[in-house]
Amino acid sequence: MSSSSPLQDLVFHGKEGGTIVFVVMDGLGGLPHPKTGLTELESANTPNLDGLSRQSSLGSLLPVGSGITPGSGPGHLALFGYDPLTSNVGRGVLSALGVGFELQAGDVAARINLATVDEKGIVLDRRAGRISDDEGRRVVNKVSEAIDSVDGVDITLVHEKEHRAVLIMRGENLGVDVAETDPQLVGMKAIEPEASCEGSERTAKVVKTFLERVDDILADESVANAFLIRGFGIHSGYSTFDERYGLSALAIAKYPMYRGVAKLVGMEIASTPSSNEDTVKTLESSFGSHDFYFLHFKDTDTRGHDEDFEGKMAAIEEIDAMLPRIMDLNPDVLVITGDHATPTLLGEHSWHHVPTMIHSKWTRPSADTFGETTCRTGDLGVIKGIDLMPLVLAHALRLNKYGA
Repeated sequence: MSSSSPLQDLVFHGKEGGTIVFVVMDGLGGLPHPKTGLTELESANTPNLDGLSRQSSLGSLLPVGSGITPGSGPGHLALFGYDPLTSNVGRGVLSALGVGFELQAGDVAARINLATVDEKGIVLDRRAGRISDDEGRRVVNKVSEAIDSVDGVDITLVHEKEHRAVLIMRGENLGVDVAETDPQLVGMKAIEPEASCEGSERTAKVVKTFLERVDDILADESVANAFLIRGFGIHSGYSTFDERYGLSALAIAKYPMYRGVAKLVGMEIASTPSSNEDTVKTLESSFGSHDFYFLHFKDTDTRGHDEDFEGKMAAIEEIDAMLPRIMDLNPDVLVITGDHATPTLLGEHSWHHVPTMIHSKWTRPSADTFGETTCRTGDLGVIKGIDLMPLVLAHALRLNKYGA
C-alpha cells in the first residue's frame, strides 16, 4: 500500500502544468478602523489589487484553525500545505536554517529578541526600539565573545536581523519542553525558563545560567540590555516541495526566518534581497527557472506590530504598485495572501481570517475590490490554510482527476 497522501497521488511529477507565483504579505489581515469601519487593506489605495480581484477568485483564509493565533512558522507551513498542528517546528529552527547554520541531530535552537528592561527587570520594549542591523549585530557579538559554553553545552549565537538573533545549543540530553522567557507583553518580567518534563531539565538549567550571564554582560547597555527567548525546537525532516508536489521552488525573502521555513520544505533560496524592490527584481531575473516562486513581504506585519494604521496602508500600497511587473511575467497562477492577521488595533498576531486571492484562467470573479469584506463572500469561501496549496495546484492544472 502506498504511504503517500491522496493529494500526492494526484500530483503531476513531470514538466506539465503552470508556473505559480505565491505572494505572502506578512500579517495582511486587519480590523476595521473605529472611525471609518474599514481595515488597513480596505483603506489603502490599491488599484492593481482591486483590478486583479475582478479577474480572480477571492476567499477568506483561516491560517491554522478557529480561534488559533498562529506564529509565522505555523502560518507559513500551513500556506505551503503542511499541517502545522502535526508538523510544527520551533521558530528557533527556522531562524537557524534562515541564517545558514547547519543544524546537527540533537541541536536545540531558539529565537532571541533583543529587548529593553528596567532596573527591576520589567520589559519596556520587546524589540529594543527595533534597533539597526549594525547595533543588533554589535550586541549579539558582545555576548557571543563572552559565552561559548554553559555547563558543558556549546553555545552559538548568530545575529539574524535588527533585534532578532538565534541561539543554538549543542550537547547531550537536551530537550525543547522549556517555558519561553518572552512574556509577549510589555510591563511584565521575563518568564523563568522552567522545564515541563524531565527530558528538558538540562536545557532549562543551561538557558537560566546563560541568561544570568547575559544580564551581567549587557548591564552597561541602555537600549538592548536583555535577551528574551522563545521558539525552542529540534530540526526534523520534512518532505520537500519536489517530493510532495513535483515542483521546483524558489524562495525570495529578505528576513532569515522566512528563508528558513522555505529551506525546511526544500525550496532553493535566492540571494537575499535588500528591499521590496529588490525582491521583485529577483523574481524578474529568475522567472522561468522554477515552477513555484515564493515572495515574502514583511512590512505589512511590522507596521501592524507598531500599531501604525497609515504605515500598514502605505506598505500595502507599495506592494500594489509592484503588481503590474509581476503580472507582466504572465505566471499561470498568482496567489496573494498572508500567513496571519496583524491588526494595527491589536498590535500583535491574531486569529482573524486573511484576505486571499487566486488569479488564473480558471477563476470565478465575484468582486470589484480586494479586502476583508469582499473576500468573505468570494468564490473560494472560507479556506483552511492547508487547503490552499491543493487549490493552487488545481488552478495550475497540476492535479490529475480523482477516480474513474
